Amino acid sequence: MTSLANRYEFVLLFDVENGNPNGDPDAGNMPRIDPETGHGLVTDVCLKRKIRNHVALAREGATGFKIYIQEKAVLNRTNEEAYKAFFLKSEAKKLPKKIEDAQNVTGWMCANFYDIRAFGAVMTTEVNCGQVRGPVQLAFAKSVDPILPQEISITRMAVTNERDLEKERTMGRKHIVPYGLYMAQGFISAPLAEKTGFSEEDLDLLWDALINMFEHDRSAARGLMSSRKLFVFKHENKMGNAPAHTLFDLINIERAQGSTGPARSFKDYVVRVGSMPNGVSLQEKL
Repeated sequence: MTSLANRYEFVLLFDVENGNPNGDPDAGNMPRIDPETGHGLVTDVCLKRKIRNHVALAREGATGFKIYIQEKAVLNRTNEEAYKAFFLKSEAKKLPKKIEDAQNVTGWMCANFYDIRAFGAVMTTEVNCGQVRGPVQLAFAKSVDPILPQEISITRMAVTNERDLEKERTMGRKHIVPYGLYMAQGFISAPLAEKTGFSEEDLDLLWDALINMFEHDRSAARGLMSSRKLFVFKHENKMGNAPAHTLFDLINIERAQGSTGPARSFKDYVVRVGSMPNGVSLQEKL
């Protein structure tokens, strides 16, 4: 696999309609919100979960594309596979004493698990496989405008037990955002990609995941979520040609002419991009 020769940053615009993009368990699963500004938030962990889920579906059974962090995964058991691959015996909470063996164990984990190559991982559990800094990182996504979460009442027609047959219908609540356009910002380091083995093939898969990660993540709670725009800033060299924040500032989102009242669709916005600095090119993937 070809290693990365360029640094990248990217901006993903996605929206939600009548759904909850990322509930906060500390607030009754309400959509996450910045209490000072009213802007909606989606955590980096939430976005990485969706990328992992897409990769698991798109590369199911393919060598080198397992997912390390997944539901009901037993990490010690997974880490033990790396030791078995090199006929090594693990010692509680310690890496192998030989540097070469330690590198082999960590390298095996990077080679076999996409999310370790991409996001890194702390594998210093009882069965220690080391720690990896991932080249791909994301910031919290934030809504372009303040959002106004709503609480909707719902009813349940069925009952769990026979003794509850004569009871009234069970009432429940669900939280939604009528509409919100969110911007997520991401970073890809070529020097760190060299250390984990994150390749051009992995990069193409990341773009595919960002574009399509909502397509197989449908649920009643999330409503209609869609990736709308993916802007990729490609630097000429691996260390970069411009600071990330100056590139992010080139993405300008404004209300469309004639759009009034609360935004209710992507058509209520116009996206404009400024001129690229020397050494940086813009790619629109979506």
